[in-house]
Amino acid sequence: MVFKIVVHPDPNGGYWGEVPSLPGCYSEGETIEELQANLREAITGYLEVLRAEGRSPDPEVQVLDLCL
Repeated sequence: MVFKIVVHPDPNGGYWGEVPSLPGCYSEGETIEELQANLREAITGYLEVLRAEGRSPDPEVQVLDLCL
C-alpha cells in the first residue's frame, strides 16, 4: 500500500508528519528519514487496529498544490 504523507517542520527542531487518509495517524522525527520510519510504524499499527475492528482505510485522500 502507498500512503501520502504531509511533512511539517517542527519549530523546536525536527519534523512531524500526518497521513491524511488515516485521520489521527501522525508521528515525529529528528530527520525526514526518522520521520518516515516512525510513520511506517504508526501506519502499520493503525491498519492493525482497523483490521481487528473489521474495518478498512477510507478512500484515498488527494493532496494537491493550490497556488494563489
